[in-house]
Amino acid sequence: MRFSMSGQPRGLTLNILIAASCLALSLCLTSTPSYALSEIQREDLPSPVTPPASGAPGIAVPTPEAPGTKPSDSGQPADDTDKSEPETPPANGGITSPRADPDAPPPAVVYDLDTLPEPVKRMHGLIIEACRSGDIEKLRPLIGKGDAMTQLSLGDIDGDPVTFLKSLSGDGDGQEILAILEEVLSAGYVHVDTGSPQELYVWPYFFALPLDTLDARQRVELFKLVTASDYDDMKQFGAYIFYRVGITPTGQWLFFVAGD
Repeated sequence: MRFSMSGQPRGLTLNILIAASCLALSLCLTSTPSYALSEIQREDLPSPVTPPASGAPGIAVPTPEAPGTKPSDSGQPADDTDKSEPETPPANGGITSPRADPDAPPPAVVYDLDTLPEPVKRMHGLIIEACRSGDIEKLRPLIGKGDAMTQLSLGDIDGDPVTFLKSLSGDGDGQEILAILEEVLSAGYVHVDTGSPQELYVWPYFFALPLDTLDARQRVELFKLVTASDYDDMKQFGAYIFYRVGITPTGQWLFFVAGD
């Protein structure tokens, strides 16, 4: 047996060192708590998020919008209902528009002026008299002023109404438009909207009759006012849209217009 320089056997020294090392490792393991593998794995994972209870503060999940709705800034489904105010009907209620309803019974066509109420008959006679004078200025007091003025166009007119009528006349002085007005008032008429605020006597009667129902005699009367080409155009439109005159039961000359 050989000895080291310290005087102890070399094998004994190695054994003592191994034993001391094992003792130190044992003490280290004893002082540190041990963990199961499953516990170590749980520590490495993020903590689960618990959803908030009903009524508890949290981030609300948006509700899906119903089909057909528009998104709004508030996150709520937008009401797609049109809340706009309905359009106000025209002041005359469309009273100048043709009344040719193919599904309604045709109104009676009247030629006898003596059946007219006296105020209507008087206004009719005054207009005819002015037309036959050849002086369009004779219409001025019959047209009136302000809100009671006769409607001469489907749109607004600028300036003097008599000047406007002259502008419609091919001759420039108003004789042509006077001739048209007289011819319109010489045709048969219809009494429409009886008993309502829109009650009217209207010339010519084509105003209220579908053009495709006119017989041969009525078409001859129509051709006193319009040409055959005009007639074809109006059939495509579906109603008479040449000049017409409306007088109220109280004798007010309500309109003298053409167009649709």
